[in-house]
Amino acid sequence: MSGDSKERFSNRVGDYVKYRPSYPAEAIDYLYSTVGMKPGSLIADVGAGTGIFSRLLLERGSEVVAVEPNQAMREAADRELGSHERYRSIAAAAEATGLPEESVDFIVCAQSFHWFDRPAAQAEFHRILKPGGKAVLIWNSRLTTGTPFLEGYEELLRQYSTDYAQMMHKNISPEQLRQFFRDQNMREVKFTNAQLFNLEELIGRALSSSYVPAEGQPNHEPLKQGLGRLFERTKENGRISFDYETEVFWGEV
Repeated sequence: MSGDSKERFSNRVGDYVKYRPSYPAEAIDYLYSTVGMKPGSLIADVGAGTGIFSRLLLERGSEVVAVEPNQAMREAADRELGSHERYRSIAAAAEATGLPEESVDFIVCAQSFHWFDRPAAQAEFHRILKPGGKAVLIWNSRLTTGTPFLEGYEELLRQYSTDYAQMMHKNISPEQLRQFFRDQNMREVKFTNAQLFNLEELIGRALSSSYVPAEGQPNHEPLKQGLGRLFERTKENGRISFDYETEVFWGEV
């Protein structure tokens, strides 16, 4: 994870906290049934960001160590979760967590794995996982087709965003994901997820993405204006549906 990657979200923490989606209950149920997480499991949330996924793990009774190199995001998570007795955070990265060898039952990477140096993270995950421990990679993948809104939003991003094509996690191929896991033994499952937004919320959700021009940057105002027109064109009952496919990839490392 480059230094630039670690700081990409520093000026977007407020929007990230307010407008990024959580994860469907069915996905968390799957982790606590099929994958084998339990109340009391020690889980490293690597690239924990503002703590969206850490909160879900704490709600299920697990112990969480949130690994996050970005100070602004980590402090946002600490403000929300720091009083919880089963939560702690560390200022570290996926490639060098500082956690003891064979110390965690599971690792989760929610909306973060695409930022990692994969070979270095693979070695580190293997080091810190207990024997038989599993790593879980999770994304809320925004759907880009299927409704006029989704297709219009994708078109606006490609027109106005700075490095959108380079930042999409889907630039990691299934084959590259399989290579991360031991003996390329990767299991995969998908769930549906969605958020309903008014115009203000839609703009906030857009600005939570690191590739969207921030206020004062070129294309910021044209993008906002485009979002306004798209919203008026596609809204139903004053809202649009921002749809995702929640993807879960897991196995031993």
